[in-house]
Amino acid sequence: MAKNLIAYYSRKGENYFGGSIRSIPKGNTEYVAEYIAEAVGGDLFEIDTVEAYPVDYTACTEVAKIELREKTRPKLKRYLDSVEDYDNIFICGPCWWGTYPMAVFSFTDRLDWNGKRIFAVMTHEGSGMGSSERDIEKACKGAELVDSLAVSGSQAQSSKKKVSDWAKKCTG
Repeated sequence: MAKNLIAYYSRKGENYFGGSIRSIPKGNTEYVAEYIAEAVGGDLFEIDTVEAYPVDYTACTEVAKIELREKTRPKLKRYLDSVEDYDNIFICGPCWWGTYPMAVFSFTDRLDWNGKRIFAVMTHEGSGMGSSERDIEKACKGAELVDSLAVSGSQAQSSKKKVSDWAKKCTG
């Protein structure tokens, strides 16, 4: 039986929802990652930065823009030593400036991806997958990008069936 890893970065607090900023106690991507884990089983791994992003949404987007431009790799609170034991790896994150937050690449850069099946998952408010598929393929050299899923962040909480059906199809 295939073993699954669901790695995710998710922003709690101020988030953009279809034209307005709302504060949420749990990030949109975290809901999606949990739905995947519940549907297909596997280990959840939260990608969490040592230095927190600004609480203010607009300030956070400015920091994210600078990190993207400078290809910054923020330090994480913890790292995985290996993904050797996993067959399928779901890499989940919000769309920040058209791709994953740089913290996701802090996670991917340290690992050997040869022979792994990866699935790109992105929460967004209108940008879909952006360039995340191309970017994650480049970051995970040797892995096969099998499928991707974009979920509107404002619908993440209510996306359980959509996410579950997709995850089961991916691993079935």
